[in-house]
Amino acid sequence: PVDIKEWQVPWDQSRPRDPYVDQQQRVWFVGQGGDYLAVLDSEVGQFHQFKLDPGTGPHNLIVDNEGQVWYAGNRAGHIGKLDPVTGNITTYAMPAPNATDPHTLVFGRNREIWFTVQQGNFVGHLDMNTGQIQLIPLPTPHARPYGIVMDGIHSPWFTEFGTNKLGTIDLDTKTVREIPLSRSEARPRRLAVTSD
Repeated sequence: PVDIKEWQVPWDQSRPRDPYVDQQQRVWFVGQGGDYLAVLDSEVGQFHQFKLDPGTGPHNLIVDNEGQVWYAGNRAGHIGKLDPVTGNITTYAMPAPNATDPHTLVFGRNREIWFTVQQGNFVGHLDMNTGQIQLIPLPTPHARPYGIVMDGIHSPWFTEFGTNKLGTIDLDTKTVREIPLSRSEARPRRLAVTSD
């Protein structure tokens, strides 16, 4: 048998989601419906919340090696960075008016973040040092890029939830290659990469 331990999130109706374990083994997550970032110290069962602006609608977060928390401001059209020591938040606005919903973030190489923009139909790249964002449009209309992962050579792979395709981006040319799945009715949402 497997022992499962649960902790009740203390903020009702806040839609906690997308947990991420940091280097100190703390569990970070977003409150998509409650406009917050939060962390659980599972050793003592203690939660701490960082409030975001109303309407931010964070979708996921990731924590870098310096302890900075990066989140997708899904309803506010930005990527944010929280310094959990000071509580200061820096936001990086999407550079196109139709890129309103940064969705899922993942670390690449050399202090970069790759992310999907689901309704805007982009995959984006953020330079963590400069804050500069590049958006790459997808060739399939309404592809709805959703989940994103990095492969062994640090190339991004993503699902196209609005169609039956996976996609990847050539890092040198920043061009998109789409791979249709065998079933036309398939709608992939998330994906994983194995060791091979």
